[in-house]
Amino acid sequence: MYIGIVLGLLAGLGLFLYGMNLMGNGLQKAAGDRLKKIIELLTSNRFIAVLVGIFVTGVIQSSSATTVMVVGFVNAGIMQLNQAIGVIMGANVGTTVTAQLVSFDLEAIAPVAVGIGVIIHMVTKSEKLKSYAEILIGFGILFVGMTYMKDAMSPLREVQAFKDMLVNFGHNPILGILMGFTLTLLVQSSSASIGILLALASQGMLPLEAALPILYGDNIGTCTTALIS
Repeated sequence: MYIGIVLGLLAGLGLFLYGMNLMGNGLQKAAGDRLKKIIELLTSNRFIAVLVGIFVTGVIQSSSATTVMVVGFVNAGIMQLNQAIGVIMGANVGTTVTAQLVSFDLEAIAPVAVGIGVIIHMVTKSEKLKSYAEILIGFGILFVGMTYMKDAMSPLREVQAFKDMLVNFGHNPILGILMGFTLTLLVQSSSASIGILLALASQGMLPLEAALPILYGDNIGTCTTALIS
């Protein structure tokens, strides 16, 4: 049973990450260099810099991509460190858009989105339309991955030891934070680790008090992208 759960979880996580990456790439291509110009022009004020970070991450669906972009700007001398801090803070707020997106129950729409996206990608020669097609395909694959993760974890409802472990995270927040941090550090995506949390919650296995410390750990772990870059 456990081998099947692990393989199903890995398959779902792989699809989730691939879909999110494909959707993000499509959004970046569709937006073009305009996002970079927005960041360069609007980050003179630290409060606006935070809003820019929220907006850009909400658009490209990746705080990691925003962070790496900003680090590149600082290295190139385009942006000052105090401007970059504001954008990165905004990026970590903006990444919650992804968590909200994957919390919606859109499993029935996912295959339709993939099908439409593939057809558009195959028949069009326009690079702009191909970018929109990638957004649709990535969106669909992301939700297919979520479905895989939910289905893979459903047998764990019958395992008392696993339920006890999750409840313990609620009683020991430090342990929950470390788990969330480690998971995000390993997969380099807070959205993916939050997706796993949502899959557990959808099966009724994860109470809110146990989920919160892990969620905090996820958002601390996503800061390691800036350090790595």
